[in-house]
Amino acid sequence: MDEEHTAGYKERCAVCSEVDWGISDEGRFYCRSCHNVIERTKEVVEPTFNPSSSRITTLSRGARTKTPERGQQWVICEGFQFILRNQADALIRLGVSPRFKDEVLCELWRSFLQKSGQAYASSLGRPSRTAGRGGDTESSTNASETDGDSCNAGSARDWSTFSGSLDAVSYLSGHMRRTRHSLLSMKRTLALIHVALVWSREPLTLSDLLRLVNEGHVPYVNAYQELPDEMKLQGKDALLFRVQSVPSHQVVHSDAQALIGFLKLPAFPPISRQSLLHPSLLSLRYLMDANLPDELHPWVCRLMERAGMADQTLHTIHLKDCPSLPRYDVQTASLIIVTVKLLFGLDDRTEWELSHEACDQDESGAMFNPRRWFRVVQAALSRAQHRRTQEVARKQWVPQKPLLLSSQKKSVALKTKRVAEQVQLCFEKLSGRPVSVQRGDPSSFRFLWGVGDSADGPSLHQKKLDGILTLKNGVPTPSNSTYWRPALSASQMCSRLYSDVEATLPRSFVWLLQLFCFLLDVKPAYLLQEVLRVEALVVKGNGKRGRKPGSMLRTKIQTWA
Repeated sequence: MDEEHTAGYKERCAVCSEVDWGISDEGRFYCRSCHNVIERTKEVVEPTFNPSSSRITTLSRGARTKTPERGQQWVICEGFQFILRNQADALIRLGVSPRFKDEVLCELWRSFLQKSGQAYASSLGRPSRTAGRGGDTESSTNASETDGDSCNAGSARDWSTFSGSLDAVSYLSGHMRRTRHSLLSMKRTLALIHVALVWSREPLTLSDLLRLVNEGHVPYVNAYQELPDEMKLQGKDALLFRVQSVPSHQVVHSDAQALIGFLKLPAFPPISRQSLLHPSLLSLRYLMDANLPDELHPWVCRLMERAGMADQTLHTIHLKDCPSLPRYDVQTASLIIVTVKLLFGLDDRTEWELSHEACDQDESGAMFNPRRWFRVVQAALSRAQHRRTQEVARKQWVPQKPLLLSSQKKSVALKTKRVAEQVQLCFEKLSGRPVSVQRGDPSSFRFLWGVGDSADGPSLHQKKLDGILTLKNGVPTPSNSTYWRPALSASQMCSRLYSDVEATLPRSFVWLLQLFCFLLDVKPAYLLQEVLRVEALVVKGNGKRGRKPGSMLRTKIQTWA
């Protein structure tokens, strides 16, 4: 067979001068005499070759610069619309009524797009891609204002003006910055969701929503990864869609209040006593979570009546009568704190005296003992705080699809991601446990009280309050006859002042404040401000002006008929 292919080659071997060629398995010519291999190879003839055909097939290496995939054209509001839909779908899977999405959230979203001029309007307020390039310097300086959780925009001058969306540059321009309420950001998606939940009267408070977001049940951090593949996010899109933390209760509540004013919404459906958002029913849930006795609930309701907070008009949003968005969770927690303070004193002396009296009178163990309650709840609170600290430390903030601010940094970002994945894999092998947090089933409660291996401690819900109550004229009255309060109004309370005020407050009251701060995931100063507001409604003569913050005022408790 070799002679058929080598017959036409009569050159002598350069080593031995023989003409005896063969073909190796690789198709190369070699001398059979001295086994010298030359560069000549076997010619392969295409049997289907048609000489009359003019078609030419070539192989080329292509251009050295690869054209990036652009995907489909899209605008910023479309990206937020996908994220809102995913957030609503997640809430529906958790038990929220589908009416919340179809009849409430969609209408609020259409109203927002129309009033902001981004859609459903005769003249859209969406500038072209090139319209905002003249204001790049101004937009770069103020870009971080779009979302407080976005990355720092100080180095935005080095970024390319290229963006995956059509209007990201103009969305951050100075013209759009002047109309802040018409801009949507990631944290304002949560505000819009919260407004829709309140309108639907769903039993999901703002603290519940933020807890679901923190636990990953509702998409927020890295939510852009769920956008369709046709929507390419690049460049300045990162300023709008990339977040690195979950906003606080106060920030989302303020944005929700601003959205209500911007949309000029009509009166919300009434929040009556039968609604689970009303303090009369919401307080039952928080009393169970704090492991307080069920007999405390009537006292919370009586305190609510005395403060004039039972009227449903105070809990129903109306731009004329009640323009402020109630903080249902914080308000209810404040009512419970004031009630516990009224019954037990919480002055580092009265509650312990009541505990000793309860021990002397209680032979069957059916009475509520403040000392035992503190020990049980404190042990569970310490474990829960430690567990949450570990979960935050192990939480994965790095996205699977990194959102690049510049195409020049793509290789660096991919290399960093590979190194992080390798380190994570090594840590998992060494520790024998997964690095990422295992997502558990969502719950409305932080603690589980009862009997069992999974319980946080024994339940005290069925305990009686006989040890702290006395009968006066046939009316149950707290044994504690005085009520103390700081000489500080709610308007004077702020974050920078709380550190000074805390040092003067009784330790038992500070501990109770921290317990409900853990339950609601809010700051102590934020909750104390609402407590002071409730106290001003309950106790007449809320202190005298001119007293130093932190000084105590004591008021005689009148018998409640």
